[in-house]
Amino acid sequence: KNDPKKPLKIPHMGWNDVHFCPESGHALTKKFSETPRHFYFVHSFMFESKNKEHVLAKTRYGGDIAAVVGRDNIIGVQFHPEKSQAAGLEMLRDFLLWQGH
Repeated sequence: KNDPKKPLKIPHMGWNDVHFCPESGHALTKKFSETPRHFYFVHSFMFESKNKEHVLAKTRYGGDIAAVVGRDNIIGVQFHPEKSQAAGLEMLRDFLLWQGH
């Protein structure tokens, strides 16, 4: 949890729980929506979606951050799946097998 009295460190580096939005119904993230997963983050900037339906997962770092965004056959992640051990490898595998619908 973030201490509101301490300024947030930038870049944001470390492991965070990612909460997938089951209501998104996106095929690539559907099986991740059951429980939060740990992913590794290293970033200085964050993406703000104009369309909230495109936010497929969130994490918290001083507030909600879009961790996964997607629409149709386009998907982007804020974290580093290649550094996120089992959860990241599972997501990369599913991405490679994904047929875009």
